[in-house]
Amino acid sequence: MMSFKLSVPAVLTLLASLSVVSAQQCNSTSLCSASAPCCSEFGFCGSGSFCLGGCNPLASNSLTSCMPEPVCQNANHTFTDFSRILSNATYFDGNATKYDWVVNQGTILNSTAGELAMTLTQDNGGTRLSSTRYVHYGTITARLKTGRWAGVVTAFITMSDIKDEIDWEFPGKQTTQGQSNYFWQGVIPQQTAGATHGNLTDTFSNYHDYTIDWQQDTLTWLIDGQQVRQLKRSDVTGSDGVSRYPSTPSRIELSIWPAGINTSAQGTIEWAGGLIDWSDPDYQSAGHFYAFVESVSVVCADAQSNPANAQSYVYGKNASAFSPAVAVTNETTVNGAAGLRALAASGGAWTAITAGAALALAAVLL
Repeated sequence: MMSFKLSVPAVLTLLASLSVVSAQQCNSTSLCSASAPCCSEFGFCGSGSFCLGGCNPLASNSLTSCMPEPVCQNANHTFTDFSRILSNATYFDGNATKYDWVVNQGTILNSTAGELAMTLTQDNGGTRLSSTRYVHYGTITARLKTGRWAGVVTAFITMSDIKDEIDWEFPGKQTTQGQSNYFWQGVIPQQTAGATHGNLTDTFSNYHDYTIDWQQDTLTWLIDGQQVRQLKRSDVTGSDGVSRYPSTPSRIELSIWPAGINTSAQGTIEWAGGLIDWSDPDYQSAGHFYAFVESVSVVCADAQSNPANAQSYVYGKNASAFSPAVAVTNETTVNGAAGLRALAASGGAWTAITAGAALALAAVLL
């Protein structure tokens, strides 16, 4: 194990390229240590980029370990060029005024028609984009064309840092229907969480508008402006008084991913329509599978009145797994404070993991 000390100026200089990474796994009952305070979306502790999008405050060293989340802004995102997309999320510093989207993995292409193409190959594991800004209630519409191949899933979802999730998913060859779903802190609250909505014109050949209308007390899924499903908060409030309704600030995510591979659970493979055929003529011709996104619109509906110059959402001191409290603040979202917080918490010492631990961690993440 190797460790060394850096001065505060040196830390600030290196923040853009250095993250402390630990092999420690984290969850709400096993919090990160002060030396690697942030619990990433993959459930490992670290600092730097670990403290940005996907950082789980309820599994981190403290509620202030994760950076504040960039606040929602009304927008209509189009993709005639990629100047507002950061192609490698590792280099994102939390400044949502610079970029609207980051590529978490995979490859995006720009068509001559100004569409964004997400690609899937045998090597890249699929493509996922995340919005840099969060939505804390609002109406989000993605205009997209899906894949059409067994084992390949196209998705448009919202995902919070504590795994509240709202989904539109399009598995396999099913090009006349879409599936809606939702999760509360990573758990399906009831057996009827998933639903299928059919009678669509071919979703591979035709654009459709898929909408998540997420309000404080009602969640509505729409296709081409027509309501196909609605959930009320009261529907998922139990006798214990706990509402298992998605209620925490969430990033918008767009993806194409390989569900039909040997390492997936059998139920996942079956849901996606079977194993992927990498010899499919479409794949052989293009060199990848793909899904197109034409636009994403966002209309914010924050639960609270935003203070002047509001910049961020933060989890409050009384946050708990059952009743997370969220506040709108003027705190900065730009990384740098995260490094200083980690430095102060660790007494000025940064700790690196051994090469063996790094390889083990990489094997889990990949």
